[in-house]
Amino acid sequence: MSLDRVALIADIHGNRWALDAVLADIGRRGVGAIFDLGDSLYGPLDPKGTAERLLESGIPSLRGNCDRMLLDPVPATATYAYTVAAVRPEHIAWLRALPPTRRVDGDVLLCHGTPGSDATYLLERPTKHGGLLRPAAEIAAELEGLAAPVVACGHSHVPRAAWLEAGRLVVNPGSVGLPAYDDDVPSRHVMEAGSPHARYAVLTRQGAGWAVEHVAVPYDWAAASSAAREHGREDWAQALLTGRARRG
Repeated sequence: MSLDRVALIADIHGNRWALDAVLADIGRRGVGAIFDLGDSLYGPLDPKGTAERLLESGIPSLRGNCDRMLLDPVPATATYAYTVAAVRPEHIAWLRALPPTRRVDGDVLLCHGTPGSDATYLLERPTKHGGLLRPAAEIAAELEGLAAPVVACGHSHVPRAAWLEAGRLVVNPGSVGLPAYDDDVPSRHVMEAGSPHARYAVLTRQGAGWAVEHVAVPYDWAAASSAAREHGREDWAQALLTGRARRG
């Protein structure tokens, strides 16, 4: 597949309101090729509606770590139970069939976390104050042996573009559906985009390289926040309204 302009989306987390806004914006820009980097359905929002949008659109997707949680037995949480109850068997079958990585036109490698782990941050070193950019040598070590001049990843929900000394470009489009969160794996940390907008990125081939455009799209984040609160996730509700994670 030869593509000179592609849109990258990631970490929708069942936020159908944000996904609809992003897909409409991509359509207005005339970008025909869209790739989803995973973590599409898990969350206290609208996993069923999100699954239906993605299946109808035919967007090529990856399986992220939270997608994998829906396939494997995990300790029960209210959000897990809500998501599993909301989606249909065909949605789970779709997740099960998704690959962990994908190649686009030979030049671009897509993954969720790193090419070898959907649960590892490729670009960030997590801290309680936010994600710090990892040293270039650490990022390059995660990509050793992979011949791809462009790598696209998600997982951290933070939009970034990093340039490595070997001339490799690494892009994270940010999160469509959850602009901030706190987590305790591998240790207590927060990730924040800083605003409630839905995020995605556009890659455009220019000569021998690629241009990167990060896009922040307004949408009805109050509706998404209300859904999160209705389903018992005040932390998500606040993150969706502010783009910032709780601290404590």
